[in-house]
Amino acid sequence: MAELISGMFNASRYKRSQGRIARQVTFAAIALAFAAAAWKLNSASIDNMGRYVIPLVVLAVGSWISFRIVNLPKFADFLISVEAEMNKVSWPGRSELWRASMVVIAVIFFLAGLLFMYDAILRTIAGLIF
Repeated sequence: MAELISGMFNASRYKRSQGRIARQVTFAAIALAFAAAAWKLNSASIDNMGRYVIPLVVLAVGSWISFRIVNLPKFADFLISVEAEMNKVSWPGRSELWRASMVVIAVIFFLAGLLFMYDAILRTIAGLIF
């Protein structure tokens, strides 16, 4: 907890050249959540000064918190390792993706039909018994 609090007041960037994409996307997601909160506060019925000052403060503090979170050593190391692992992934080509999607869709329809048959059979048996 002390590391988190002291990290929030530190202006340095931790391993700034590593994990750049993962950090930028994480920063954008957290900052977007704060921006949505500021937008919601702006639309609330508050006096004129509070209508603009409070959302701007929330946006500024949220941007700083977002920046600091992605530069905390433990979290930054996690994001760096996530990006390194994502670079190792072999992504399928368009034709392989199409074939795999068709197999999944066919299996879903087959299982839906099978469950429909089981339901109809069990409903018929239950109707005869009760």
